[in-house]
Amino acid sequence: MVDVADKLACFQAVTGLEDPDLCTEILQAHGWDLELAISSFTSSNQSSASTITSDSDPRDSLDPTQSASSSGLVPAPNPSIAWKLVTLPFSVISGSLRLVSGAVGLGLWAAGGVLSYSLGMIGLGQGRGGESSARLVSVSAAASEAMEFVAAFEREYPTTRPNFVGEGFMDALQRSRNSFKLLFVYLHSPDHPDSPVFCERTLCSEAVAAFVNENFVAWGADIRASEGFKMSNSLKASRFPFCAVVMPTTNQRIALLQQVEGPTSPEEMLTMLQKVLEESSPVLVAARLDAEERRNNMRLREEQDAAYRAALEADQARERQRREEQERLEREAAEAEQKRKEEEEAHERAAREAAEKEAARARMREQKALSLGDEPEKGPSVTQVLVRFPTGERKERRFHSTATIQSVYDYVDSLGCLEVEDYSLVSNFPRVTYGRDKQSLSLKEAGLHPQASLFVELN
Repeated sequence: MVDVADKLACFQAVTGLEDPDLCTEILQAHGWDLELAISSFTSSNQSSASTITSDSDPRDSLDPTQSASSSGLVPAPNPSIAWKLVTLPFSVISGSLRLVSGAVGLGLWAAGGVLSYSLGMIGLGQGRGGESSARLVSVSAAASEAMEFVAAFEREYPTTRPNFVGEGFMDALQRSRNSFKLLFVYLHSPDHPDSPVFCERTLCSEAVAAFVNENFVAWGADIRASEGFKMSNSLKASRFPFCAVVMPTTNQRIALLQQVEGPTSPEEMLTMLQKVLEESSPVLVAARLDAEERRNNMRLREEQDAAYRAALEADQARERQRREEQERLEREAAEAEQKRKEEEEAHERAAREAAEKEAARARMREQKALSLGDEPEKGPSVTQVLVRFPTGERKERRFHSTATIQSVYDYVDSLGCLEVEDYSLVSNFPRVTYGRDKQSLSLKEAGLHPQASLFVELN
């Protein structure tokens, strides 16, 4: 179970409150229910802020200094961008909060700075009419909706198009934060008569698509889907086609930098995107430099820790190395002695086996020579057989015409001219192989009488 200290640390990281006593009182008032306390705290903050922003037009510019102080971002150098802070509904990020509260017990939030940075863009809000929004689909379902939109959009416009990411809005927002880019949002209304022309001529034009893919993280949604509908309410989309450029901020909000409603030409869209990118570049550069500084500091700490551990373990490593070296020498000596004995035994065994094999072959040759009997004298019933070996050596012998081909094989074996036992006797003209299946034939039946010339063919 998540203990009190972990809940307190998580509540401070999510809400940004630094007073531990105040955080403790809020959690106690909600029975130490972490998610309920976070929801109540952020809802109360949103209700006070809604009186300022609920009636403002999305294109109305806010004071850059005020936006920067409330969001934690560096203010834009040129106030011509329509900066507006938009609070995301609780349903969009409720899945993320559940993951946070469930993971505290595992110690994932030991570093409070990491938690503050990773959850800085998560916001809690209300739906239309001031009523709390129903919880949106889970993170996996949000990603599923996004992938369905991307697949449908790619089928409709298969060539040039923005590379929409197939993940939920919060994941896409985090991706833009990690890559130090702005998030390009397109809310698709399939039933609106202007949507096909806008997608084909503007959104999927070569210039706009290439510019978006190079400089933005693109996220799109169908407003008929759950998350697309929620985001259209949060961004107060009143006309379609609808595009927006947003930036993740702190304090659970996003900064709406620009939005485009209704039909727009490629030139107008490209001009707007270039302007937003140019005027927000100081913020992105500052964020990138800040992240690089954090990485450098972390790397420096890791190097220092590694050096300290290396120095601390140096003596142990040397002692361990000395013991291992001694054990290695002893082991190598034992292995060498064992190998020497094994080699001697193997040599003796090989010599013994070779002698036994040679003796067996000598007995076999002797037995086969005896089985052949005496060589017959020349006569009409005697066959003259010439045998040529692969080495070029020739052997000749007379056989009775009634002798079998097996007798010729026995004769070849008795000579001891071959080191192998798997061979065949073959005649040249015509070429006939007298294999084991023909050894029972007599020389006369095999057509080798009265004279035959055979050569040995190794198999």
